[in-house]
Formats: sequence, structure tokens, C-alpha cells
Amino acid sequence: MKIIHILLLFTLLSFTISHASVNDFCVADLKAPDTPSGYHCKPLANITSDDFVFHGFVAGDTKNSFNAALTSAFVTDFPGLNGLGISAARLDIAEGGSIPMHTHPGATELLIIVQGEITAGFLTPTAVFSKALKPGDIMVFPQGMLHFQVNTGKGQATGFLAFSSANPGAQLLDLLLFSNNLPSELVAQTTFLDLAQVKKLKARFGGRG
Repeated sequence: MKIIHILLLFTLLSFTISHASVNDFCVADLKAPDTPSGYHCKPLANITSDDFVFHGFVAGDTKNSFNAALTSAFVTDFPGLNGLGISAARLDIAEGGSIPMHTHPGATELLIIVQGEITAGFLTPTAVFSKALKPGDIMVFPQGMLHFQVNTGKGQATGFLAFSSANPGAQLLDLLLFSNNLPSELVAQTTFLDLAQVKKLKARFGGRG
């Protein structure tokens, strides 16, 4: 009976341990499906130094609806991160721009300011934690918390982000509400926004209905 219990324990552990934790590393095979424990590993013979290097961590184009750009270094951009529980991004926000309310269901986020001023914060059902950040400041956003970043200074603001997941995911509130085909009347009724404003925002974000 003890042997059965031991075998059961090993079986459970095999489902909960990531590929990278039982190997030295597990470079993602991006042609294979993603799984709860990460991508399948590339064969060792096909791995090169380039799998562990990310190129292009530079300012993105901020000429868009949010006047902001995110340059991601997630596992889908950087296969060497697979299974390691870490990723990064560069954040550039033009003067007056913002990253709207959003969440990362799969990761805690760390924001490091290197240029300009960014007012950032996150919300809970009972409180708001917000701060104007300047170069040298760091702020953490706990996993799953609704949060935002706004350029409240002069000129462009830049920060670097670190995440506790190789693929943190993101859900932007504006896009969830206004880039879909949910009828505008239902959006207005469930958000208490004016119907005309909902239609205006749907037109801006490519929604229908």
C-alpha cells in the first residue's frame, strides 16, 4: 500500500512541476501547443545561443489610441524564458498618454521608472493605491489586480517591466468593453455609461453592435 501512495505522489508531482524545473532549461517549441506548464521543449540539438537572447528591446510606436507602446519580451518573443517564471517588457508613454485599466491574470508586475513621470496604481474593492513615480522608483502590482499607468509629466516617459510569468497575459478593460460585438445598449446598461458615449467608444476601438 505504501508503494501505491509513493507512486501516486510522484504522479501528482509530475503534473505540477514545469518542464524547466526538471531540466536545466526548456526552450519553447513555439510550433507546438502551449500548455498549463508551458510550451514543449525544443530538441537540444536545435537550440542555439539566439534562443537565450532577445533583440529589439527599444522604444515602440506611441502613435495610437493610448499614445503608448509596450515592447514585450514574453516567451512568445523570447523562447528561452519557457518554464522559468519570468519575462519583461519596455513601456513608453508619450506626453498625455496612458496604459488603461488592465489586469495580468497570470503574473505579478514590477514597474521600474527610468525617464519622465508616470502616475500608476492598482484598485481593490475597497481601496486605491496610487503614486506619482519618477526615475529610480519601483512599484509592484499584485497578480490579477486592476491597474493603470499614466504619463503625468512633461515629454515621454519610459519604464521597464518585469513579470513573474513567462507569459503573463493581459486583459484591457477598454478593449473588453468596446472592441466587441456586445450590443451598445447592454454595455450602457451594465456600465451606467451614456449610450451615445458607448457608441463613440465602440467606433474608436473597432467594436460593433
